[in-house]
Amino acid sequence: MNDYLRHLTPTHQVAALFLIVFGLLVTVSTIAFLLTFKERRNPRHDALWQAELLHFRALLRTSWFMVVVFWIGWALGETVATVLFALIAFFALREFITLSPTRRGDHRSLILAFFVVLPIQFWLVATARFDLFTVFIPVYAFLAIPVVSALADDPNQFLERNAKLQWGIMVCVYGMSHVPALLLLSFPGYEGKSAFLVFFLVFVVQTCMLTQHLISRRTTLPTDGAEPAAPEQPARGLDAIWQRLFRQAPFAPHVSRSFNWTSWAIGMVIASLVGALFSFITPFGFGQALAMSLIACVAGSMGHLVMKALKRDRGIPNWGQRGVGITGANGLLDRVDALCFAAPIFFHSVRWYFGV
Repeated sequence: MNDYLRHLTPTHQVAALFLIVFGLLVTVSTIAFLLTFKERRNPRHDALWQAELLHFRALLRTSWFMVVVFWIGWALGETVATVLFALIAFFALREFITLSPTRRGDHRSLILAFFVVLPIQFWLVATARFDLFTVFIPVYAFLAIPVVSALADDPNQFLERNAKLQWGIMVCVYGMSHVPALLLLSFPGYEGKSAFLVFFLVFVVQTCMLTQHLISRRTTLPTDGAEPAAPEQPARGLDAIWQRLFRQAPFAPHVSRSFNWTSWAIGMVIASLVGALFSFITPFGFGQALAMSLIACVAGSMGHLVMKALKRDRGIPNWGQRGVGITGANGLLDRVDALCFAAPIFFHSVRWYFGV
């Protein structure tokens, strides 16, 4: 299989990879769809378990969304891909700001964020001005926004309002801008294949998120506030050993009732090994791909937890207007939150280690 892919042109290699990924997604989505009908008839599964199944299906939709976006960007070229990710950043920031109370004095700062900072950031990416685009938002934009806000002559909750806007820009614009930036990295002997880096990042992070979710269903003990499940048969054999050794209470139950260190560590290991096995589509060696996958997974999973904490603070289940985003049942920011954290860490780790 590897020899066959290596003899294809870079364009045909990416196309073949998409066929494989779409086939996997179709298979998993079909299984999840059939499982929904089966589990609805199982009285032993409580409402919390059903909610976890719905969450898994939401993660599948996120995977579909990211793969389709990546496919469109690859098919239409680097410039269109940059514009596409700029639009994603725009709508993600819009969802973030919608749920962050603003005042009349914030209007100028919002105009600066949406129509000056965001376009300049992605223009710097499109023109490969890496040294400037990495500091433009953390330095120049972060200093300019409070100045504009102060000129509006509204000191009420000044620090809180500016901090929320700056945090939204950092996650939605700065983080997302590093995804198309991967397309512009130039490795010797890797010309025309930078799209594989974006695919590698998205695939590894989504594998980590899906694995952690599936494992957490088997390793997380119910919290005190959870509804008790119907009586089940005592676990036997390997299942009993698994529950005795690995089941844990949620580490941060007020933020996430499914997060525990066991599922987190298992997700890290599996996704990192998957990334290492896909080293042949990257300029990395096996060990390098393993390390880069681990870095991306740590950043993405922790970022997802951070965004969950923000949603709990806002009292919403999902990002978007009243918890329902512009993309459907879940907000756009729900679909890209892990990637917004993983992309800049992955990008700068690659640039620093390989000197590109």
